[in-house]
Amino acid sequence: MAEPTVRLPGIVLASLMFQHVNSDSDVEGLILGESRFDEQVTISDSQADHIHIEETYNVQKHIACHRLNTLYSSDGQVNAEELHKLLAENKQQSVIGWYRQRRNSEQQMTFREKLVHENLKSALSNPHMIFVLLTPTKTTPPGSTHRMEYSAFISRSRHFMNVPVLITNLGLLEQLSYWKVSAPCSAAGYSLTMKKHGSKFFCSSGLLKEVNEVNKMNDSLQAELQKTCRDVEESERLVEMLQTEVSALRTKLRERQQSESGKESAADPCEPRKNRLLQEAVRALLASSPLFHTQTLTLQGLPVPDHTDDISITTAREAPPSATNYRKRLREMLPEKERKRRRSKS
Repeated sequence: MAEPTVRLPGIVLASLMFQHVNSDSDVEGLILGESRFDEQVTISDSQADHIHIEETYNVQKHIACHRLNTLYSSDGQVNAEELHKLLAENKQQSVIGWYRQRRNSEQQMTFREKLVHENLKSALSNPHMIFVLLTPTKTTPPGSTHRMEYSAFISRSRHFMNVPVLITNLGLLEQLSYWKVSAPCSAAGYSLTMKKHGSKFFCSSGLLKEVNEVNKMNDSLQAELQKTCRDVEESERLVEMLQTEVSALRTKLRERQQSESGKESAADPCEPRKNRLLQEAVRALLASSPLFHTQTLTLQGLPVPDHTDDISITTAREAPPSATNYRKRLREMLPEKERKRRRSKS
């Protein structure tokens, strides 16, 4: 759904107010300018595309009637002869509406103004026309202070609706976007000058040459960016394929190691292993050392002969000899003198 908006320059509004203050009666006339219909498409991931149509009426200047009620009759019929006299041939296409100034009245259209508006659309073959109503009032008895109220109306299927009016120089424009405003109605000299020198600065499409060069550079940058994006996408896919192959090889290697470890555990049961090389080395180095030799003794204290070649690691367990054997051994070990002394004493 289109949302109409009327943009009125401050200088045009000041001219209307000045004209109305200097006149003794109500004033009416035609409004010149340009109407634009811009389509904006909002693309989002969450919802479908939203199409928004902006209907903008740019007011550029106004033409006042010489006398009141000369443009139309009392029953609302438009006077075509007076309309063509008021407008030049090159200005008829620039009419976007008409205006009326009334003193001490409300901001509402009368029945005759609605009829005039519909007949004026048919006479100018322009279905998109606006009606601007200005109603000044005195706020002080001496008349030194006036209050000017203004509003714009547009008809949709013979239903009149109030549209917002934006004064362009009374507020900041959008800082993050460009505002496209058509050029004001110019004189013939201005047109001739622009035709003569415009080819140096403007292209055939109406854009500045610098803007055209910037657009070309932007297109080339976009092409390079798309090429780089495709290269990055291909490299990412190759990396994903390599990672898949590496993970598959790691899985196969892990399964092979598990199968080999299972076979070894089944072939070799868990038994204490003997290090034969270590045993042979100890035997070769320590076989001749008497400190590491152990012998098994009998009850009489005699060594038991060893018929094997291996070194026995058994500990010698010695039983206490009997009393008679101990005495015999002690006698043999004592010298002869000690034995004589003991005999003499006895």
